[in-house]
Amino acid sequence: MNNKPGSSILQVNGLNVSYGTFHAVRNVSFEVKAGEIFGLLGPNGAGKTSTLSAVEGLLKPQSGTITVAGFDTAKKPLHAKANMGVQLQATSFQPELTLAEIIKLYAGIYCVELTREKLQNILQDIKLEGSSSKKFKELSGGQQQRVSLVIATIHDPVLVLMDEPTTGLDPQARRQLWERIEAMREKGHGILLTTHSMEEAEAVCDRIAIMDHGNVIAIDTPQVLIDTHRNDQNVISVSRKGKITLEDVFIGLTGRTVRT
Repeated sequence: MNNKPGSSILQVNGLNVSYGTFHAVRNVSFEVKAGEIFGLLGPNGAGKTSTLSAVEGLLKPQSGTITVAGFDTAKKPLHAKANMGVQLQATSFQPELTLAEIIKLYAGIYCVELTREKLQNILQDIKLEGSSSKKFKELSGGQQQRVSLVIATIHDPVLVLMDEPTTGLDPQARRQLWERIEAMREKGHGILLTTHSMEEAEAVCDRIAIMDHGNVIAIDTPQVLIDTHRNDQNVISVSRKGKITLEDVFIGLTGRTVRT
């Protein structure tokens, strides 16, 4: 697999997902490149989770194709899954296992050789070298997220999927996680993340797609989206800071109505 910056890691083409008569995702297409953080944004019910679930292989789309690291997820699902790592918003690792036991367990599941030295290096890298004997349930939320990201990437996948990874974290823990995500980008990983934080998307993402009612309604870099829509009346009318932000563009495009 070509993992050079700019090469395509994930390709989603004409994706359609339905639940009975409800069409959750409508002809969605986008790609994530190596060395890119790609944000998938949208109000509740916009289709983000269904899109992510289809990429992960958790649900079967009605039509469309998804390719991960050159492998069609429908034709070669095991090959595609072997090239992706997934960090969920809430992860339920075995609470009674220690941090070291959890890392060893998942290294074994992914057939990753884990020497004592490598384990120590991992713990040092996530600044938990003194917590290897702590049970997972004893770790703070930020520490648990760091462990979750280590597990998601322990097999060095080319694509990393992250579902609202910083939800519930304090500013320090959130900033640390941003730095780790950016470090993965520097190593050539492609990262697809969902977030409700416009600040996060504007600060971290190289490109974003905004979804609403199952459709991708805008896709580009945060700054280009701001520049393109800064004179739209709907965007100007919701601006509260005098300076147009990504949040203003998001609300201008998707509306003020609160989604449940």
